[in-house]
Amino acid sequence: MVARLAGGVALLGGLVLLAAALLTVVSVLLRWLTGQPVRGDFELVSIGAGLAVLCTLAHGSATRANILVDTFTQWLPRRATGALDAFWTLAWAVVLLVIAERMAQGAYETWANNMRTIGLLALPFWWAVGVGALCFALAGVISLVWLPRLFRGER
Repeated sequence: MVARLAGGVALLGGLVLLAAALLTVVSVLLRWLTGQPVRGDFELVSIGAGLAVLCTLAHGSATRANILVDTFTQWLPRRATGALDAFWTLAWAVVLLVIAERMAQGAYETWANNMRTIGLLALPFWWAVGVGALCFALAGVISLVWLPRLFRGER
């Protein structure tokens, strides 16, 4: 169930990135045809691209698509490599969950201080930071779900 959620979030991130790309195309075409781009295109594209990247974190953790370096451990028994993978997956989960907590705190402070983007639209962006926190938290939880399997030597 968690892996499906991660896949759905990644798909949503892909759609957001596609929307940002389409906005860029429309803005460039308008600039070329009328001399005026879409107002605030830089702000919208930067928020969209950032969210799209964060939305893929959980899917990468769910599919174990992160970078694995096993050159020096191939000779070890499967359970030993599983224990090493579990250790580093635990470290990865801790890092993800700490970042999620810090981003959640940042989202609250951004909201409380009414911080906005620097640009034409001056958009509030606390919600984007909050979505990022949720993406990090989901990736961290998925990494924790992998731990028992890795300790058993499964991949």
